[in-house]
Amino acid sequence: MSRDFNQWLGNFKSSISNYGYYVDFDKIYKSAEKYKVELNILNSLIGSKNIEKDFENIILKYPETLEVIPMLLAVRSNEIFVKDLTNEYLFKFNKMVYSIGDYIKFMRETGLFELLQNHIINNLYDYLLGVEVGLDSNGRKNRGGHLMEDLVEDYIIKAGYKKGSTYFKEMYTSEIESKWNIDLSILKGEIKATKRWDYVIKTDKQIYVIETNFYATQGSKLNETARSYELIANKVKQIDGLTFIWITDGIGWNHAKLPLNETFNVLDTLYSIDDLDKGVLNNLI
Repeated sequence: MSRDFNQWLGNFKSSISNYGYYVDFDKIYKSAEKYKVELNILNSLIGSKNIEKDFENIILKYPETLEVIPMLLAVRSNEIFVKDLTNEYLFKFNKMVYSIGDYIKFMRETGLFELLQNHIINNLYDYLLGVEVGLDSNGRKNRGGHLMEDLVEDYIIKAGYKKGSTYFKEMYTSEIESKWNIDLSILKGEIKATKRWDYVIKTDKQIYVIETNFYATQGSKLNETARSYELIANKVKQIDGLTFIWITDGIGWNHAKLPLNETFNVLDTLYSIDDLDKGVLNNLI
């Protein structure tokens, strides 16, 4: 039975975000906890009447507190480059590479002294938790990719496959060749996407190599992905005993219909979450 592309596309989801997608609080707490001692030492600067001298005394007595400074500016690095009207600086915070006066200037010019001295905040540990929440939002893209992988794995398990026995996660093409004595050399070379598959399902008669992704927003990568997987589909058709499954979803595809439609026309095993809901993985041979 032929499928209607527009009807199929119309069932794509706008989001698959779960509760843990937005902020990884466990990661945030661990990161802030690493600097708890140093932050408590620097807390003594809050409301200081002579903050530059107090900062100098702290750095000279507890030089390890310097390592926390970049995090207060939401920078995950122990180096920060600064250019002003007369000089360029590459401040290091795992060791002092300039004079204490230069580091005092850094604190003053970046606004950190004002933040501390004027009681704009009351506790640096709480402040850093807020910074970490902001930084962690950048990790949503990666978590989004894992969300789709995890979702597909749930359906694979629901279909009755057992990890390490009838299904495998993140399996290299070379591992498939070695494990089941199959020649996949046609997939190597120009098709970089086939170096490692998200999932592999092995039945009595067939090996299924699976790629998964979800696109909630538009982007140039969608066109590239669709055309790459169309190429893979055509290559896999030449290999007996191997089937390529691509599971994708997301309303971002509404802005890349043409390349997705082209792949849809050559890949019968191009599925969406709606297809998974209908039990498409239950019927593999």
